[in-house]
Amino acid sequence: MSTPLPPSTRQANDLIRDIPVVRHDRLPNDADDQENLEDEDIEGNRETTIPESIHPAPVPIPKSQRRGILGRFTVVAEVEEPKAYSRRTKCVTFAILFMLSISLQDTFSKPPYNFSTMDVGLVYIPNSLGYLLASLFGGKWTDRIMAREAKRAGRFDEHGKLVYRPEDRMRENAWVAAFLYPAALIWYGWAAEKGVHWVVPLVANFWFGVGSMLVFAMATTMLTELMPKKASSGVAVNNFARNICSCVGAMTADPLISAIGNGWLFTGLGVIAMVSSVVIWAMRKYGPRWREVMDRELD
Repeated sequence: MSTPLPPSTRQANDLIRDIPVVRHDRLPNDADDQENLEDEDIEGNRETTIPESIHPAPVPIPKSQRRGILGRFTVVAEVEEPKAYSRRTKCVTFAILFMLSISLQDTFSKPPYNFSTMDVGLVYIPNSLGYLLASLFGGKWTDRIMAREAKRAGRFDEHGKLVYRPEDRMRENAWVAAFLYPAALIWYGWAAEKGVHWVVPLVANFWFGVGSMLVFAMATTMLTELMPKKASSGVAVNNFARNICSCVGAMTADPLISAIGNGWLFTGLGVIAMVSSVVIWAMRKYGPRWREVMDRELD
């Protein structure tokens, strides 16, 4: 008579019976068996091949990464219209600023003014006050204009907040700036040319500061809004271009003043500045289409 197993032993035996047994019917003992096994492996791999249709599509590489270290700058430079318009306007204004700075030193250190070195340094205060005034109030003015344009167009997001567009920055504020600083240039040029009392050309400098700062702030802010994903690259290209223009302006200012005088020099610069205001009309007319092209090209 057999002795019954204890419950724990019976459970262990049941678990052992449930374990699957892997059997090796044969091993490759010779070359023929090895060749047959390789054929079976090939067939098995052929049956488990992943269909082409479920392979993930290749991820496109951005243009800026395909072109190496300078790719980011070349892509930014290729997206021409809106960024180039704002860049050209700012470059022209920056070059004129450097030419005006050289003219101030050259004009007020000579007859009829004969200012000392300290006094020549003080003549830069009026345009600095213009920069300060435009910085304090120009931004608030532009914000009100953008909010007005968004409400007028009925642009609201799902949360009821206004949706702003970069081209809304160029409205009456841009027209005021486009008229103000070229007019101030012509005013300064002929006042300095004729040796009018020093207050007159320096008042013109104040208004040049107001108008030019409105242009600088508007162009830089628009550049970052037009290129939200490449803002740093856009600003870098803009600074590179405007510094070249500033260099040219600084190198040519003194010879031009000696050749044609302040009056005709700044009259010509004022006309160039007024002509460059065509950007305001262009941005209002073609701004939305250019913005869509930029978004597509820079993605």
